[in-house]
Amino acid sequence: MTTGLPMRVPAAGLPARVRIHEVGPRDGLQNEKTVVPTATKAEFVRRLAAAGLSTVEATSFVHPRWVPQLADAEELFPLVSGLPARLPVLVPNERGLDRALALGARDVAVFASATESFAKANLNRTVDEALAMFEPVVTRAIEQGLRIRGYLSMCFGDPWEGAVPVEQVVRVTKALAEMGCDELSLGDTIGVATPGHVTELLESLNEAGVPTSRLAVHFHDTYGQALSNTLAALRHGVTTVDASAGGLGGCPYAKSATGNLATEDLVWMLDGLGIETGVDLAALTATSVWMAEQLGRPSPSRTVRALSHKE
Repeated sequence: MTTGLPMRVPAAGLPARVRIHEVGPRDGLQNEKTVVPTATKAEFVRRLAAAGLSTVEATSFVHPRWVPQLADAEELFPLVSGLPARLPVLVPNERGLDRALALGARDVAVFASATESFAKANLNRTVDEALAMFEPVVTRAIEQGLRIRGYLSMCFGDPWEGAVPVEQVVRVTKALAEMGCDELSLGDTIGVATPGHVTELLESLNEAGVPTSRLAVHFHDTYGQALSNTLAALRHGVTTVDASAGGLGGCPYAKSATGNLATEDLVWMLDGLGIETGVDLAALTATSVWMAEQLGRPSPSRTVRALSHKE
């Protein structure tokens, strides 16, 4: 494997440090056609943490019928819970929260939608019904002293509804903020966002009283825009970026959703900008090469392919 780092040339107006919220073990693996063995998933999480990722989303406590690839959450979480990293888990409802609490989880997330069509497809509820379902989950999580993240999908476009009005996204994001979510992750689920759209949404959220410090971004690379959209968010002051090792993942309920922003591609850009992440790019790349071997296909990450190219 060849190794390398980009030349560091800092740019003005960017944060000094970015926290990468690694979603590969959850958002990445939930879309696999075959079920990945629990021991392999646990090793994946361990290697990601060892590469310097301080936040690794471990699994989801959703009903196994809906996401069979993550049906082993009870078996997996104890295998990784002692790692020196935050290990958020997705909890779709109070039952999911009960399961997470029973295993000692300290970081949880709920998954909302900015559009009615996706709320129906993903949760079989209207947007407002979904928010009502999350309210007791968030309240109980706060009472238990947990950190809670609110994911918001379809923030920029929806495969059924098309372009999503900014004010619609602001309404649902603000509802999650007022509910008590510590962090709000804005998802471009089908990858249609462009930098100006990103900036407009962030500015509108600020004007509505949601500070940038509570916002994270989650971009998909369907149209090759994930890094440019991330840079737009960084220029606005966002310091938490979601990414998936090796570019794994998409969305099981939105067939037009291709892979997440690859963590390696993000780290290459951030390293080049002189932005600290704490991530060892060589170790991360080796992890994604290993995981690609477990899945039996090459990584879609351009950086992984470039750095692992055999001379």
